[in-house]
Amino acid sequence: MSTVNRSVVNIAGYKFVAISDLEERRSILRALTQQLELRGTILLSPEGINLFVAGSRDAADRLLEELHADPAFADLSVKESFSDYQPFNRMLVKIKKEIISFGMDGVDPGQKTSPKLSAEELKRWLDEGRPVRLLDVRNDYEVDIGTFENAIPVRIDHFRQFPDAVQQLPETMKNEAVVMFCTGGIRCEKAGPCMEQAGFRNVFQLDGGILKYFEQCGNEHYDGDCFVFDQRVAVDAALQETGFTQCFVCQAVVSPELQESEEYVPGKSCPECWKAPATRMSDMLQKRQARLREISVPLPGSVPYFNRRPLNVPERYAGFTLIDFLCSWHPQIERDIWMQKILKSEVVPSPRYGRRRRRMPSPEEPLPLSPQRVVRPGERLEHLLPATVEPDVDVDVRFLYEDEHLIVVDKPAPLPLHPSGRFNRNTLQSLLSKVYAPQRPLLVHRLDANTTGVLMLCRKRSTVRTIQKQFETGSVSKTYLARVHGHPADDEFNCVAAISALPGPSGLREIDDHDGRPARTEFRVVDRLDDGTCLLKVTPVTGRTNQIRLHLWSLGWPVVNDPVWLSDGSTGPNRTLSIDEPAMCLHAWSLKIEGLKGQSHTFTTPPPSWWNREISGT
Repeated sequence: MSTVNRSVVNIAGYKFVAISDLEERRSILRALTQQLELRGTILLSPEGINLFVAGSRDAADRLLEELHADPAFADLSVKESFSDYQPFNRMLVKIKKEIISFGMDGVDPGQKTSPKLSAEELKRWLDEGRPVRLLDVRNDYEVDIGTFENAIPVRIDHFRQFPDAVQQLPETMKNEAVVMFCTGGIRCEKAGPCMEQAGFRNVFQLDGGILKYFEQCGNEHYDGDCFVFDQRVAVDAALQETGFTQCFVCQAVVSPELQESEEYVPGKSCPECWKAPATRMSDMLQKRQARLREISVPLPGSVPYFNRRPLNVPERYAGFTLIDFLCSWHPQIERDIWMQKILKSEVVPSPRYGRRRRRMPSPEEPLPLSPQRVVRPGERLEHLLPATVEPDVDVDVRFLYEDEHLIVVDKPAPLPLHPSGRFNRNTLQSLLSKVYAPQRPLLVHRLDANTTGVLMLCRKRSTVRTIQKQFETGSVSKTYLARVHGHPADDEFNCVAAISALPGPSGLREIDDHDGRPARTEFRVVDRLDDGTCLLKVTPVTGRTNQIRLHLWSLGWPVVNDPVWLSDGSTGPNRTLSIDEPAMCLHAWSLKIEGLKGQSHTFTTPPPSWWNREISGT
């Protein structure tokens, strides 16, 4: 009686090569794989092929024979492993823009990639204890299952986040030997050129990835198993399926130990998705907090860099000379300094245009520009700032809430919200763009750089439009805490002074009862303190720029430590406080909105140290 071989052959391979006639190639491969009863995925793109399929020995050999007959794939090599069942549900032959999603221009592995290091050579390096950095370019959930000893994970959820993650690697690594690795090698083909563009000078990629290393070297210097993108979930050093599985509901990887938990019900739940929503959010917010700490040491703007700041000319500056425009647009910089910047060609026409910031040819206009040159509305200039070093800021941002639409944080101070003036990289928006990369959280309302408290951002542009309507219609409820100079006579009072739509000659908003925009702020005294200051609970009914501070100053009760509207009734320069100066005593304590699904949300923050009273019952 003969024994029937039930083993399924799993083959995986890729090749970066310029190809055309994608539709014709897809039709041929689709018909062939259906005939051979193969399952899996074959990706075709102008940059090459990527495949992972499974079937009988004869079927796999027949597919490879057909591919090798194509001159473009004549030297295509594949890795093989075996399973007792078909790990794929269906067969897909797809045309994609990239065979591995990356989204970075200037990376073409078909033309250039980093030098390859064989598995045997890497093992020899590790056996000898050679000074080498191992860099795991895979996603976090893959790293959790297993990785090389002492490897550095790039900490990403998707490979498209890799270019941003590279910027966070230690600067010292740029001069060290770095060996990248992934499952089968394909991601390293793009990761290497990306790293070289970022200034890494000695980068290698593990040829064939972890699977090739397992095949040739076993599990020496490797801890754990290797995640694979099929129903096997993970394989060991013998390329045999392990006990890991994937949750049908949330797709989390579930270890054999966690499968023993009563929270694991196949097809229904696992310990990860079984958690209460509040627990899941708490875990995520802790990860955001940890990621922020990683990217904040050192502060991104504290390392000297070449900065290009946009200078876009608004309509109201039509007919202005260049020097007059600059002095009016940024009055905090003296006229003589602007003049020197123009003459040193540090103000130039922008070489960029359009929403995608595509490159234009170098401007033909001679440099330096004339200070008397007339600017045009809509014109784009750039302020060049070589060797920029930004002031330190407080990055102790506390993450309060997030879902698929919203992010809510407790903002510290001093910390500007977005690039402006002396700040570019040391801003909340720049930091959160790295924490949430490739997403770029969007602002829907403002807090001054010197104001602390609750701040909401949106993760989608469609959400921005919905939430902004609430701010515009006044349906958002906001409550601030303030400490002011003086003791107001009344326990409750308000201010309805109109505020100028644009800054005045001093660069500040002003009370303007003639042409200003209507504004209303309501105040309630919480405590009159012995030092001559007073604690107030503040409700801004409207949301004009600097409304609370300007209203209080106009009433004669300026905010304590306000650097602009001073306690002697005068005004100072509009500036961000240094991190060593006393904090301005204005805090956004509470924010209430109507949620996207009809329910209301109220977010509150702990009162700051200068508010020395219990907040409840006040």
